[in-house]
Amino acid sequence: MIAYVTVGADDIALVKRFYSAFLLTLGYELEEGPEGLSYVLPAQPGQSTAPPDFYVKPTFDGRPATAGNGAMVAFEAHNQQQVRDLHAAALAAGGLNEGQPGFRAAYGPQFYVGYLRDPQGNKLALFSCDPNEPGRDG
Repeated sequence: MIAYVTVGADDIALVKRFYSAFLLTLGYELEEGPEGLSYVLPAQPGQSTAPPDFYVKPTFDGRPATAGNGAMVAFEAHNQQQVRDLHAAALAAGGLNEGQPGFRAAYGPQFYVGYLRDPQGNKLALFSCDPNEPGRDG
């Protein structure tokens, strides 16, 4: 099980605005300290393991942060409308569009996804797979 994901950032204030634009809506709580930002999903009653945390931190070695080529982090939304809303909020908060929300022929018929990059260049996906919503083929 994944315990946490960390991405590097040079301008913590800039990426805080970006990530807070959608992660807080998804239920993450923000803990901010001198080491950077920690977005944490609270454990639910009866949950045996903690959900993975998402950290945004300055680089450990002090060199400029760079985005990983081929690396991407995906966040699950509750439904297709929330994917659209959060994608728009993230773009308004300084993100770059990497793919409008919608269905992709290469994925399953219920996989609804929008792609973007944070201000540092890290690639992200916001997706929903709700079987109760219309799929790509219907």
